[in-house]
Amino acid sequence: MDELNIVVTAIGAIVLFLGLLSDYFRRNWWTSDPLTALLLGLLLGPIGLGLVNPNGWGIAQEKLLEEAARFTLAIGLMGVALRLPKNYVFRNWQPLAILLGLVMPMMWVISGLIVYWILKIPFWEAMLVGATITPTDPIVSTSIVTGVVAEDNLPGRLRHIISAESGANDGLAYPFVLLCILMLKPSSGDVLSDWLIHVVLWEVGMAVLFGIVFGYIAGYLLEWAERKGTIERQSFLSYTIALSLTVLGAAKLLGSDGILAVFVSGLAFSHVVSGKERAEEDNIQEAINRFFTLPIFILLGLTIPWREWLALGWWNLVLLVVAILLLRRIPAILLLHRYIRPIHNLQEDLFVGWFGPIGVAAIFYAGYSVQQVRVYEVWLVCSLMICASILAQGLSATPLTKLYGEYINRKHQSQTTNQ
Repeated sequence: MDELNIVVTAIGAIVLFLGLLSDYFRRNWWTSDPLTALLLGLLLGPIGLGLVNPNGWGIAQEKLLEEAARFTLAIGLMGVALRLPKNYVFRNWQPLAILLGLVMPMMWVISGLIVYWILKIPFWEAMLVGATITPTDPIVSTSIVTGVVAEDNLPGRLRHIISAESGANDGLAYPFVLLCILMLKPSSGDVLSDWLIHVVLWEVGMAVLFGIVFGYIAGYLLEWAERKGTIERQSFLSYTIALSLTVLGAAKLLGSDGILAVFVSGLAFSHVVSGKERAEEDNIQEAINRFFTLPIFILLGLTIPWREWLALGWWNLVLLVVAILLLRRIPAILLLHRYIRPIHNLQEDLFVGWFGPIGVAAIFYAGYSVQQVRVYEVWLVCSLMICASILAQGLSATPLTKLYGEYINRKHQSQTTNQ
């Protein structure tokens, strides 16, 4: 009970702290909310003061992290969907198709091969690790593309394309993860046909269809209630939170991809409701997001398997982290940038390529994978890469964003002088 109270106190305290000082810290200390929460978890856990030890909670850490990440993603994805401009996905379907249909599979293959080459684990285990760290995380991305620093220095087209991709590819990583799991499980049938029919067509297809229908219905019901005056303000402000949790649970009951269904339902919902309602919901969603998304990083800090990391060897650790951070995403963006219209030049290629963080989605898929195939290396490598990504991209977000803003200002001044 004391440990529970310590965790509850820590969650409340960090939300209060960041609510008061987040802009100051981001401008002057170059840190992010997820990184701050992760460091707090490290401080409280066995590595730090030893005040909280999840090993004594009577539940498998992977299962705890999986469920916590699932609910965190549901809240965060709804926030991303509401933050995007109305009809953004329809207007930008081509660059999103490139990012999701070509860049994302390349990220999976590159990541898996790097793990296979460095750690020398079985091929499909390595590809499973690659699949779990493939999706760019919407929670960590939110800390990069929102706030005063991002709004002052980044054009909307870059902020929106990063948000849209991170929202969609969380759910679309599911087929890659399931393919690897099916390949690792003993089976007497045709694995590929089973994967295509049950995973791609049913689970993913049903998630998209269910999300569209449920999101539209929820949007029309909200519009109707607003016109009839049957909705109280308190209910109005909590509507999207209830929508995200309802879709998450219902999609799971249908046997489909609940993470993808939540994001699609958010897009459909935002397509229906009016601009005023979108602004109201967006503001409350962003406020609630901070409270619901920071605890997962505290929990991650409490459960870091640092002894197992050291067993991999320092050379392997450094090589793996550097190779994945630099090669997982940047080469694919550089190769296909001409087809991604929101990206205009090499500087933007590198910016979008670098800021594809690994975060809560990887926690979810790693926990799910360990439960399914008992390959502990998945959690070991994923936790390492999540922490490395939060550290590297959390510390670099503010300086690189400001550097890009200075580049744009110099470019505009140069164009003005030449005219």
